[in-house]
Amino acid sequence: MSDSKHLSRMQRKKEVVDERISRATEERGVLILLKGNGKGKSSSAFGTMVRSLGHGQKCAVIQFIKGRRETGEYLFFRDHPQLDWHIMGQGFTWETQDRERDIEAAEAAWSIARGLLENPAYDLIVLDEMSYMFKYGYLDTAPIVAALNQRPAHQSVIITGRTMAQPLQDIADTISTVQDERHAFRQGVKAQAGIEY
Repeated sequence: MSDSKHLSRMQRKKEVVDERISRATEERGVLILLKGNGKGKSSSAFGTMVRSLGHGQKCAVIQFIKGRRETGEYLFFRDHPQLDWHIMGQGFTWETQDRERDIEAAEAAWSIARGLLENPAYDLIVLDEMSYMFKYGYLDTAPIVAALNQRPAHQSVIITGRTMAQPLQDIADTISTVQDERHAFRQGVKAQAGIEY
């Protein structure tokens, strides 16, 4: 491609992008759903959280399933002054095998999350692995949808998990699906610190 064709193409692209930017005038928080079978949903959420913290915003994480305190992200962020981190889960459901205990843990996590969703001091809340609470019937979507719709206008929320309940998808601003094409674990590679946790 010649330089003149490239320049013309980039000028047209800039006009299209500038037009889209000029139409995006609403300022408010967003609801982001990160779903799918691929690896990286929580990592994406935490990456967005790093951006928020970089801008001096107050954030919170509620982990609904991963009941472990040795994950790299928790170890790194646990003392950050602008971040509250709540590890509420009892571990993966196939490990606990105790439905009543899992429901109690889900309800306790939701109680904390609900309080944060009412608090205008928080700019970003990550509800990590929350989608499983609906899949397994531990929580009802109706009160969660109501709380999300009533949260402070500037507050953004990210919910992660493989599957996502339709009522959440109906109110989401952004939905991204992480696909699984290949995973080292299925090739016999052990989960390792710094990659999986």
